[in-house]
Parts: sequence; structure tokens; C-alpha cells
Amino acid sequence: MRNESPNVERLYRDVTASLTQFGRSYEIVAVDDGSQDDTFELLARLQARDPRLRVIRFRRNYGQTAAFAAGFAHARGRYIVTADGDNQNDPADIPGMIQMLEQQNLDIVCGWRKDRKDPFINRRLPSMIANAVISYATGVKLHDYGCSLKVFRAEVVKSMKLYGEMHRFLPAIASEFGVQMGEKIVNHHPRTHGKSNYGITRTFRVILDLLTVKFLSSYKTRPLQMFGSIGFMMGGLGTLMCAWVIYQRFFGFQSANRPLLIVGVFMILGGLNMIMNGLVAEMISRTYHESQDKPTYVIREILESEPERERERSRKVLGA
Repeated sequence: MRNESPNVERLYRDVTASLTQFGRSYEIVAVDDGSQDDTFELLARLQARDPRLRVIRFRRNYGQTAAFAAGFAHARGRYIVTADGDNQNDPADIPGMIQMLEQQNLDIVCGWRKDRKDPFINRRLPSMIANAVISYATGVKLHDYGCSLKVFRAEVVKSMKLYGEMHRFLPAIASEFGVQMGEKIVNHHPRTHGKSNYGITRTFRVILDLLTVKFLSSYKTRPLQMFGSIGFMMGGLGTLMCAWVIYQRFFGFQSANRPLLIVGVFMILGGLNMIMNGLVAEMISRTYHESQDKPTYVIREILESEPERERERSRKVLGA
């Protein structure tokens, strides 16, 4: 939440009513992202009355991705539900999303604001374009990447390192771990208080972060394949340019196209530079994984029988 003072009490009331009726144990983690109004004071009063509410207050505004990361780090439940603090998401959708996750054995359930109550030009149109581009680039087809209302199994998001505008790419990042995900149509309410912190100007930052996600998901453990492919294409094209100029010079043409020769030489040098960058990135990648003992795989579960020797030892201990 950031400067959401008029929405605090209603949001708390709606979330509490929905989860109490659902009948499961729960906690509410509210992250105050450097609010300038009395958002934190209102949250503090509510927390004094309800121990199930936990409030995290940032020293300054860090952005929604940082707020999500803090929430993930401090959440203690088996399932983690994310939502905006502007009352546009409907807490009544949470039980149905959790049931869908359990019944279909999913790892993530993403909300889809099919009937979105936002202005078309500066909110819905950029969102439609972004959803199409992100789905195409990442291979994870979702109708509404921008919907914050999502349900995650805790183990999926606890290990994620988030920065920039990565919160909207959580399903794409999680897909690297081989998770199962689904979509559920959710309600969306018009904003009644406050002003949105999002606009069309954020599109450029989203595009840059999309490039980061695409690189990390496809080439994090093999960067040489990306840099090397580009380098070979540039070098090959430069070689063809130089060969054509040499053919013009020595086989009957009156003059060689010297600018083309210069371009060809630069293309070859640029291709070599890209390959060298790939080798350096490969070494950095290996250092990153080996120094931190990070595996290049994620295990979902292990099925194994207890070895005979261990069973015999257990029997002796139990017999003693």
C-alpha cells in the first residue's frame, strides 16, 4: 500500500470477512511502501486490535516489486496471496482461487480481470499490448499479467530474487522451475479513492525488464549461446561483405565499394567482440552458480525407499 489511507479500513474489513468465512487459518501481511499520508497509522491501529494482521513499513518508497519481495520473505503460510491495496481486487475471489489451486494440483493461480474497470487509453490498452508481448516473449500465455491478485504455493516464491518491475513477471519467472499454473476470472472494482501510481510511462521500464526476464529464463546458464549466435551472424555477414568487395576489386570491376569494406570489417570485429562477451558472461555465470552452490535444476519431489542397512539399524534402535 502506498498513500491508500481512504482504502485501509475497507480493505481490511473485506479481506477479514472473506477469509473468516472461508474457515482456514490465515494472516494478513500489509506492506506500507513509504506512504506520505496516514496509511501506516491506520494499519497500526488495526494491528493493535487484530494479531493476525502484520504490518511492514518501508523507510521510503521502493516500489511494488520490493513490497512483494518483503511480503514473500515474511509470510508464514502454505499459500501466499498477493493483492493491491486500492480495493480494486475483490477479496471474495480468494477462497475460490485457493480451491482451484488445490483441486487441480496447481502451483500458481492467476487472476484475470476480464471485465476490467479502468480507463481504456492509459490503462487497459497498454495492458493488452503488454500481455500479448510478454506472453509471446516468455512462452507463458496469460490474459492478464498485470492483475496482482494471484495465489502461490509458498515454496514457489520464497526462493525468487525480485528487483526492478519483476512483480508482473512472477508467472514467467516461476515457469523456469516447471510449475503448473492456471487462470481464474476475478471481479474488478473501479477505484473510488486515491490516485493510481501506474501509467503509460511505465511501459518502457516493463519492456526493459521483459528483456531481462527473457535473457535469464533462456540463457542464464548458457549465455555464450546467445552472444555467440549473434557474433557468428555478424561475423558471417561481415565476411560476405568483405568477400564481395575483394571480388569487385580483382575480377574486372573498375572500383571496389570501399564503404562496404569498412562496414564488413566492423561487422567482423563486432562479431568477435560478441563472442568474447559471451565467453566472459559464461565465466560469470559459472562463478555465480559454483560459488553459491546454486543448482541448475529444481526438484519437485523425491520418491525413494529406505536402504536395507538403514532399516536394519532402525530395527535395532527400536528393539533396544
